[in-house]
Amino acid sequence: MVRNSKKESEKIATELKQQILILGVFLATFWILEISDQFVFQRLWRGGLDIFGIVPRSPIGLRGIVLAPFLHGDFQHLIANSFPFIILGFLVMFDSIKNFFTVTLITCFIGGLGVWLFGAPHSVHIGASILIFGYLGFLLFRGYFKRDIPSIALSLVVFFFYGGVLWGVLPTTPGVSWEGHLFGFLGGVVSARLLSQSAE
Repeated sequence: MVRNSKKESEKIATELKQQILILGVFLATFWILEISDQFVFQRLWRGGLDIFGIVPRSPIGLRGIVLAPFLHGDFQHLIANSFPFIILGFLVMFDSIKNFFTVTLITCFIGGLGVWLFGAPHSVHIGASILIFGYLGFLLFRGYFKRDIPSIALSLVVFFFYGGVLWGVLPTTPGVSWEGHLFGFLGGVVSARLLSQSAE
């Protein structure tokens, strides 16, 4: 019994280290790119790295589906996204690390493609908020689709703390990609549905 408890504790500790490492790599990538953009790339060409974001209905803008979540307009934008990314990202991988990567990929694809198809013309969309709203959509609807007590409880807790940001899916703030928020959120909902089905 003691041996099994020790093994279980070691397994939990190992998984926690992996989760911290994964989130740390993502966050470090955000910051390294923004620091490089502010001090190097914006001095080399107009727009810096932000030109690699999603440009609606432009063929070259499709690259932003992969790149946009890693780019930010300035340090204020990055700081605003860093904390919720860590918290919600950690909660997404609470069941398994695989969930985190699955939700991230589905959100990037659905969120990015939605922005590319329906975003305002001649605009560029960037920011990890696509992922943040995807994680939010996943966590809020995970309980609805999975219908077990832990998932429902987590959905309620997330709604209590982050439900207010759902206004971000509406075009209320000029210069903010509400399309990225909306379609990122929908990507998270689709992820919750798919992962719940695969667990049945």
